[in-house]
Parts: sequence; structure tokens; C-alpha cells
Amino acid sequence: MAREKFQTLTEQMFYILLCLQRECCGMDIMEKVRAMTAGRVAVGPGTLYSLLESFTKAGMIRETKVEGRRRSYLITPAGRRALEAEYARLNTLAADYRKHAAGGEEAPAREDEEIQAGTVPVL
Repeated sequence: MAREKFQTLTEQMFYILLCLQRECCGMDIMEKVRAMTAGRVAVGPGTLYSLLESFTKAGMIRETKVEGRRRSYLITPAGRRALEAEYARLNTLAADYRKHAAGGEEAPAREDEEIQAGTVPVL
């Protein structure tokens, strides 16, 4: 059975939709993603404009204005639902990790803080 398009989002997709909660253009999106992730995730122009076109066709974002070659976009209710569904999916994965990574016991909340701070020791 084929996977439905946008059933899960790549990191680039997730961050593009996250950026588009406020209207912005392609160059702004690339800069915001880099800043949000401290450079961990980068979206190149080819990937960005391909995804913007796909998101627009799927009704997940809409074009808000065109100024010469500069186009601005904003997330739609359908895009927001997809973003929230991906956030919920990622939280479920994290909860499963907490339950099962420590030998089947719920990991202490302290580890959540270490994960967010990026200080969890590598096993």
C-alpha cells in the first residue's frame, strides 16, 4: 500500500510549515530554518521551491503576495493540521523512547531536559 503524500513530514517540510505561521518569502524561510535549528537543518533553494509548490497544490499553504520574483506564503488550516499531526507523532516517538530505552521503565523527566539541552551522553 502506497504511503499518502504528507502523511509524515521531513525535517525540511516541518520547519518550512513552522516558519509559515507568519507570512514570509522563500529567502526568509531559508534564513529562519537555519536560525531555528542553529544550522543543523538547511533548506536549499531547489528543495524549498519544490516543496512550496507541492504545499500550495496540496492546499497546505497559500501565496499571499507577489513582488517581482519575490513571493510570500502563509500556512492554511490544512497545513496547520499537518504540522500539528507531525508534532503529535514526534511526541509519541519521544514518549515511546522514554518508556523503552531504559529497559522498559519510564525514563526520569530530567532526561527530557538533557535532550533539549543536547547534553544526553552518547551510548
